[in-house]
Amino acid sequence: MFYWKNLRNFVDMKSSIDFLPERKQRDLYELVGLIRDEVKDVVMIILYGSYARNTYVELDIQRDYGGGKIQFMSDYDILVVTKRRLGSRESTVNSRIKDRFLRDKGEFQTYPQIINESISKFNNALSEGRYFYVDILAEGIMLYDSGECSPATPRELNFSEIKDIALEYYSDKFQEAKEFEDIVGFTCQRGCYHMASFMLHQATEYYLKTVPLVYILYGYKEHRLDFLIEKCKPYTLELANVFPRDTDEEKRLFDLLQRAYIEARYNKKKFVVTKEDIDALMPKIKLLSEIVEKVCRDRIAYYDRQIGR
Repeated sequence: MFYWKNLRNFVDMKSSIDFLPERKQRDLYELVGLIRDEVKDVVMIILYGSYARNTYVELDIQRDYGGGKIQFMSDYDILVVTKRRLGSRESTVNSRIKDRFLRDKGEFQTYPQIINESISKFNNALSEGRYFYVDILAEGIMLYDSGECSPATPRELNFSEIKDIALEYYSDKFQEAKEFEDIVGFTCQRGCYHMASFMLHQATEYYLKTVPLVYILYGYKEHRLDFLIEKCKPYTLELANVFPRDTDEEKRLFDLLQRAYIEARYNKKKFVVTKEDIDALMPKIKLLSEIVEKVCRDRIAYYDRQIGR
């Protein structure tokens, strides 16, 4: 994470990835080509995160936490800045790029994680000193620049402001997750197990989204739980206690929970959910809420310590 002191003008961003192994450079150049092929109004393509900082984890690492296992492998984090936001097209375009990139590649190929913003939203966020975007500008690497626009000079944001924003995000998103979780018992009493599974998905999604909101003040728009778990891993690996996925039954339960977002509402005839499934998932979501509350409060306490330094 970058430091807020001595902000320089970031218009001349880093642009070299020569420090990365050649196969990683080939991957990134391929991704730039695929992105430009799929998105016609690209203004900038920026690599950020662990690969930009050269702190990435290339090999799978399995860590045991209370019997659970988790695999950790850094992603290629890429911000695609366009003239206009992709909006509802973002998920479809993202899937096409990933499918084309991963085709015929091995099991342990590094995955791309692509997010999109319009140039106006990007520059507004920089001007407001938004933590996530300024961090990208400070540490990111420009993989492609059309030359049509320049990043705005970021405003310095102090830790008092950061804490206030993080607290607001935490209060809103965590409370919404709690409300979804509270509804589950009521729907189960009525025998509405499909709706209960959907509410559990929503509670899980909102709990997971709370963590990056508090840590980097950024809210991911994705609904897929596996994606959101990956985005929480840099801040906590305790999620292995919730979703270990190291047995067939654990994999089935996680798959059921993830599929519930769509299938519990639109495919009820074929999507089977039982009371036993809900009973098995509810303690997991409760544990998730406890972990999220702890790691978020730890982060807010960190902001407190930085105030006045």
